[in-house]
Amino acid sequence: MPVGLTPEAADELRSLRARHGDLMFHQSGGCCDGSSPMCFPDGEFIVSDADEFLGDVRVPAREGAEAFTVGVWMSKEQFLRWSHTELTIDLVPGRGAGFSLEAPDGVRFIVRSDVCRT
Repeated sequence: MPVGLTPEAADELRSLRARHGDLMFHQSGGCCDGSSPMCFPDGEFIVSDADEFLGDVRVPAREGAEAFTVGVWMSKEQFLRWSHTELTIDLVPGRGAGFSLEAPDGVRFIVRSDVCRT
């Protein structure tokens, strides 16, 4: 399953990485903000056999910041529903109700999806 990143989300990830070190995303199949991608310091959220690794999303280099990757995980239950889509992690104004690292910045990550075309 391809996972992309908007320029706004990439900028926020650069800022979060400067403050927190390596990062990871996890998206559960829960309700409300539980179905949004949550950003954590890498390894802080413990994944299990109930989770699917979607791959690493690449954050491109910018002046003063090198390129890096962020691992993206999703609950297997959610993955079964979304396995036919291309996902893009985006950033929007407004604080989410979860524990994601971007919350104090007054923004939150969301996922936009497009059905894969064969």
